[in-house]
Amino acid sequence: MDNSNLLVGLDIGTTSVKAVVADSGKVIGAVAIPNKGMRHGNIIDIDETASAISRALKEIADKTNARIYSVVTGIPVGLLQLETASDLINVSDNGQEVGNSDVKRVLRAAVKSAVKNEREPIAFLPSRFLIDGKTEVDDPRKMIAHSLAVQGILLTAPASPLHNIKKAIERAGYQNNFFVPTPLAIASVALDESERTFGSIILDLGGGVTTATVIHDGQIKYANIDFEGGSDISNDISVVLSTSKKDAEQIKLDYGYADPELASTKDKFAVNSVGTDGQQMVDEVYLSNIINARLMQTIERIGKGLNKHDALKLPGGIIITGGNSLLQGIDNIVAKALGVKTRIYQPDQIGMRNPVYSAAYGIVNYSYRMSDIDFLVISAIYGKSLLGQTDDEPTPENLKKSKRPAAASETKVKEEYNRHEMLKRDKKSQSKQKNNNQNKDKGIKNFLKKFFD
Repeated sequence: MDNSNLLVGLDIGTTSVKAVVADSGKVIGAVAIPNKGMRHGNIIDIDETASAISRALKEIADKTNARIYSVVTGIPVGLLQLETASDLINVSDNGQEVGNSDVKRVLRAAVKSAVKNEREPIAFLPSRFLIDGKTEVDDPRKMIAHSLAVQGILLTAPASPLHNIKKAIERAGYQNNFFVPTPLAIASVALDESERTFGSIILDLGGGVTTATVIHDGQIKYANIDFEGGSDISNDISVVLSTSKKDAEQIKLDYGYADPELASTKDKFAVNSVGTDGQQMVDEVYLSNIINARLMQTIERIGKGLNKHDALKLPGGIIITGGNSLLQGIDNIVAKALGVKTRIYQPDQIGMRNPVYSAAYGIVNYSYRMSDIDFLVISAIYGKSLLGQTDDEPTPENLKKSKRPAAASETKVKEEYNRHEMLKRDKKSQSKQKNNNQNKDKGIKNFLKKFFD
């Protein structure tokens, strides 16, 4: 099929690799493939991880009849570090319109000033641009400026784990276009605008790691990571019931409850136990107590960090996602334990109505919603133009679902500022012309010098 509008979001998780393909913003396929190459969010075997990535992308390519060459990959919050970043560049001594190249220059300068040793930049979130140190705008392009400054938040990741992720994707036979912070990707689909603005907590119950990320004013404000997840619950079931880890995982999915109050002692299921003849019968309450014990420990640890940072007072409450949010009653026990309203999020598109796809779907959605400035940030960080983009061309539309329109007030500021600058330049030009007419005897050399200055 035509790949001009194709975008692939890749979520490399501890227990599985998820891939979502969208065409012109519409999801056309999603797959999840088991991954044996990671432990607690870190790659421990590049070849195993590469194999899982390869199988996921080949399977989804077959399903969608698409040719996949490159992906956009999520970076989990556990690898992210936030730094304030700012810098200033000279545009022109006489003032000229700001172009893409100027924006990229100031972005590169800001990133370079803030990135630390042994870390690599992942994303930069500009909070404002300043024209000549006084006019604040979101998008400075087309404005007349002598100088351009930018302020924002730089997100970085440690070089070694990032290298392993890149290498796994390359060994799978694909190219990574750029990275997206996973919490921001999930927030783009799981939270509405008011929840992103006034503050919410994304509780991602993954296979190897549990993370709670505070989103406020559309940015990551705090994150608490617990290195226990669904695989630890499955391991508990395996040990207590003396069954294989594979069977334990399936038992958890088929009969598991996060809240023992929802389970029944009358409902029983057969378990293949090691060291016994035949099968043993286990009731749902017994299984639920095994699950609940591990969950409550994790929730308690996560809650301490959130409470310390007053995050539990945010109006948006907690939005739960990730594979373990499938456990029935998980929203009830989180709400009771932390004393905050909760809800569960999962994508509602056909073929991926499962919370395991939240991150991969979010990566696709986040990428399509990127503005021109966002793409210039990506180009500045990763040192390459995207899909043939040049410095003074607009960002290509085939990777974007929408572009943030300039607010009316911002447009008015630009027009008034540009008009004011043009008047200043006209007066300056007239003054120069008058001086030139008065000093013709100084020769053509001085005239040309003033002209080119």
